[in-house]
Amino acid sequence: MNNEKRLQLFDGALPVEQITNGWYDEFKNSNYGAIITFVGVVRDEDGIDGLSFDIYEPILNSWFNSWQEKAKAQNAIVLMAHSKGDVLNHESSYIAAVCSPKRRVALELIDEFVEDFKKSAPIWKYDIIEKKRVYALNRSTKIKGSGILA
Repeated sequence: MNNEKRLQLFDGALPVEQITNGWYDEFKNSNYGAIITFVGVVRDEDGIDGLSFDIYEPILNSWFNSWQEKAKAQNAIVLMAHSKGDVLNHESSYIAAVCSPKRRVALELIDEFVEDFKKSAPIWKYDIIEKKRVYALNRSTKIKGSGILA
C-alpha cells in the first residue's frame, strides 16, 4: 500500500464505514495482531453547526511520512483519513489507525499519533456558525517551526 492510500483526504464528512472496513479488508490477512482505529466525531457544542478545515498538504505529507518511519521501526503502519471543507455536527472529520503485530505497540502508537496530530498537523479549523466559517482560535495550536520568525 502506498502513502496515497495510507493518508486519504476527502471533501466533506468522512465515509467512516467505507474507510475503516477498507483498511480492515486490506490488512486482516497481513499478519497484524492488532488493527486499532480512532474515529473523531464533530461535537454539537458552543452553538456551532459543524467545523470546516483547511489543509496544507505538503507539510501534512512530510509530517505523516515521519510517522510512517516511526511506525516502521516497530514493524507497524499508520493510516489516516481527514476531511477538507465542511463537516457538520455528529459527522466524522478524522480517522486514524495503527496496524501492528503486537497489541501494546498499536495501543501506544495510536495514542501518540492522535496526540501529535492535534499538536502538529497543518490543519486549520473553523467553526461553522450560521453558515459562515469563523476561525476557531481557542481550539488552535501553533505548529512547531511555523511563523515568520521560526
